[in-house]
Amino acid sequence: MPVEKGSAFLLKVGNGAAPVVYATVAGLRTTQLSINGESVVITNKGSGGWRELLSGAGVRSVSVAGAGVFTGSAAETRLKARALDGVLEECELSFESGERLQGRFLIARLDYSGDFNGERSYAVSLESSGALVSL
Repeated sequence: MPVEKGSAFLLKVGNGAAPVVYATVAGLRTTQLSINGESVVITNKGSGGWRELLSGAGVRSVSVAGAGVFTGSAAETRLKARALDGVLEECELSFESGERLQGRFLIARLDYSGDFNGERSYAVSLESSGALVSL
């Protein structure tokens, strides 16, 4: 697998229409993706003292985080609205390779900050709801 640029790892939010049109959250400087898998332990007396896990069981989820400079874009405004109303948002993660992940996410946290002589910045955390589609 070739090396990819971090700047090409993009978070995009849907516009609420059908079909969904995605807009890049342009102000982000960092983007992070975590794929989480909950394990189900099935260790028993016959396991010989070794832990055993049940394959295909447990809850899987994806967490996304990002931070950047506030630009006032429509995508940032939509993130703020979804964070305030607690409604799931259609999102897409795209990578330089062309791979994309799409699904519904809850904006779990949105933080704004700014110094008196600096730019306004923000950090956002999203949690998946349901299965993601890999394109």
